[in-house]
Amino acid sequence: MSVFPLSEGSFTIDKTKIFVPFNEDTDSLQARPVGSLLVEVQPFCITLGNEIILIDTGLGFAKNGVPQLHSNLAAHGITPQQVTKVLLSHLHKDHAGGVSLRNNFGHYHLSFPNATYYVQKQEFEHAMEVGYPSYMTDEIAILHNHPHVQWLHGNGIIDGFIHHEITGGHSIYHQVFWIDTPEKKLFFGGDDAPQLQQMKSKFVAKYDYNGKLCMELRNQWWAQGQQQGWQFLFYHDIATPTIG
Repeated sequence: MSVFPLSEGSFTIDKTKIFVPFNEDTDSLQARPVGSLLVEVQPFCITLGNEIILIDTGLGFAKNGVPQLHSNLAAHGITPQQVTKVLLSHLHKDHAGGVSLRNNFGHYHLSFPNATYYVQKQEFEHAMEVGYPSYMTDEIAILHNHPHVQWLHGNGIIDGFIHHEITGGHSIYHQVFWIDTPEKKLFFGGDDAPQLQQMKSKFVAKYDYNGKLCMELRNQWWAQGQQQGWQFLFYHDIATPTIG
């Protein structure tokens, strides 16, 4: 089993909810609009036996015409065609931007053509209803009625080793994942548990659907994970992508 953090870098985001690349060595946060937040974006890839699992898909940005997520996978010797599962915690654009690609004719297709995509049905319906700027409906609409999409309905288990649970923390249908491997239990908390620092504090975020619940869940998960030896994966923490 191997875990690869696939960092897409740092960005600032203000009330427009547009992600703007940010270089911490040369850029100043004070030069950005008042209220701008600094956000790091980092999907994960897990190789486990014959499985190559991608957790969330980043912003979907491209460099030199190649999706950054594909380039990051290539750095580990993995092609988009080899990915077997795509797990989506929720469909905000910084987590689902790499779900699909648009061809020269303006048509969208799945970025990982041989993978099964696991999506909460209620999250998709909510995203399509709410729309821009939090959700890029033109990019995720391809999921509707696609044969490679496995719709999830509440909590459950995928193929006997991936547990998923709706929390209603960061967003109303946000879900988290536990992946059981022979070596260790991996935990991905998405935006409920995005950074190591938040796991150790009483932080309540105003941008969460239920910030108090997120804080309580983080404290619960951290205590349980420490006791049971979980490996935590942090989507918005490039400095400490994983611990445990």
